[in-house]
Amino acid sequence: MLDKCGHQSVSGADLQLKLDNKSSVAAAGVGMENDTGKKLIEITGPALSKRRLLVGLDLLCLFLASIPFFACELKAVRPYRRGFVCGDPSITYPYVHTEAIPDELLIAGGIIITGLTIALGECYRVRFQGVSSKAFVRNLYISCLYKELGCFLFGCCVGQSLTNMAKLSVGRLRPHFLSVCGVTYASLNCTPGTYVATVSCRQPDHRIEEEARKSFFSGHASFAMYTMLYLAFYLQARLTWRGARLLRPALQFFLVLLAIYTGLTRISDYRHHPSDVLTGYIQGALTAYWVAFHISSMFKSAISDLSPTETLDSPLSPNHSVC
Repeated sequence: MLDKCGHQSVSGADLQLKLDNKSSVAAAGVGMENDTGKKLIEITGPALSKRRLLVGLDLLCLFLASIPFFACELKAVRPYRRGFVCGDPSITYPYVHTEAIPDELLIAGGIIITGLTIALGECYRVRFQGVSSKAFVRNLYISCLYKELGCFLFGCCVGQSLTNMAKLSVGRLRPHFLSVCGVTYASLNCTPGTYVATVSCRQPDHRIEEEARKSFFSGHASFAMYTMLYLAFYLQARLTWRGARLLRPALQFFLVLLAIYTGLTRISDYRHHPSDVLTGYIQGALTAYWVAFHISSMFKSAISDLSPTETLDSPLSPNHSVC
């Protein structure tokens, strides 16, 4: 209905409906503000203390996982004293004082190459790919490095603890055991094929003799395979450049090749039997797969971290990465 001026008339019912709608919108806005305030209080209050407690729990788990490793390295536990079969040719190899890849080079190379690559990759993601984080640490660089490097170091501790536990429990003799012990089958005057339970070694340094009883399984092979394969998994998840199709698989191939070469040097140095190296490969590969796909978040999409109430405009939307 039009009035005299040609404008449409508004009934009292329509006007009341509009006023009610405005009131409901205003009330909803106040409710959203209150909810936002509550969330901020939760983040800066008990939730912040809880997350700090969880970080402390992570550090405790890392320490507990490394106890078997340090127990072996600090000589707190002696290896099982296994005997041998007289005439066994697998433990008659000479003792080579130099190693192709010593322990220092193995640890430094594995941790530095993998750790530095992960650190650079995470810094690049934060700087150029719009990464967001739910951690209480506001610095995105520290948050992402803590999560990825923490998972990697946890896998290192678990893998080497399993290795050292096997070394101490099995006590398999290294290929150069008789040379280190300073005896021969002729000096023992034993009958070929009989089992020799104990032997008195002429080696004055008991630490070298104990090391000669830690052949199973190869720590070099397991550590090298874990670090290099984990880095190959990391490149698979993070190196998304499509400019060169064969660049990523080529890098992954050389990483795995380096790990295999490290294990093979343990055979040529007469430090391990072939079965020791093969078992080390398997253990390192399984640990790398477990940590990369079930502990680390490198293969987890941002969509899985969304809650039903979050929208596409939030920092946790699929347009953003979550570290």
